[in-house]
Amino acid sequence: MLQVLGGAARPLSEAALWAWSRVTSHGRDRGDVPGWVLVTIMTAGLVTALWLVADDKLKELFNNALDGVVGNAP
Repeated sequence: MLQVLGGAARPLSEAALWAWSRVTSHGRDRGDVPGWVLVTIMTAGLVTALWLVADDKLKELFNNALDGVVGNAP
């Protein structure tokens, strides 16, 4: 893209091109959809794996914490 100042055309800087593209996009910026999908799937997989491995220990930890707060601890 060329910028015309005083009759002479010269190329715009990268910052000016970036700003121009942001102004003219009119909210059509979709972002990195495949990246977010990958992050979401990997997070769900990690939570599921941890839950399968540590289910009994997490239940015990939770019950002990509740017993300590309520006052039913042995």
